Amino acid sequence: MPYLLNFSHPLTPEQRAQVQHLLGAATLEVIEISTQFDHQRTFVEQTRALADSVGFTPEQWQTLPIVVNLPALNVIAACLLAELHGRMGYFPPILRLRPVEGALPPRFEVAEVINLQQVREEARQRRA
Repeated sequence: MPYLLNFSHPLTPEQRAQVQHLLGAATLEVIEISTQFDHQRTFVEQTRALADSVGFTPEQWQTLPIVVNLPALNVIAACLLAELHGRMGYFPPILRLRPVEGALPPRFEVAEVINLQQVREEARQRRA
C-alpha cells in the first residue's frame, strides 16, 4: 500500500482516487501534514521538524512506498525534497495537479505522478 504524504491543501476523494489509479494501487494511505512556516525562523530547522512530524522511523523512510504532494511555496518544497532524499536515499515521486478547464468554482485534478528519481537518472546521462 503506497503512502501519500500531503504537505499541501487537503485532497478531495476524487483526487485521492486519481492518485490511486495512477499508481495502480488497490489502497492508498494518505497522511495529511500541516505545513505552516514562520518566515522569521530558518527554513532548514522547520523542514527537519516537518519531516519528523510524519512519524516514520528511519527504516520506514527507506522501505515504505512513498509519494509526496509538495508544499506550494517553492523554497519549502526544495528544502523538503533535500530532507526527504537524505532520509529515503532517493528522490520520492511527486504529484502534479492542474486546474480543471472551465470548472466553476476552480477545481484541480491530478495530472501525473512524476518519478523524480528517474528524472535525476536521465539527467545524469546528459552530463558532459
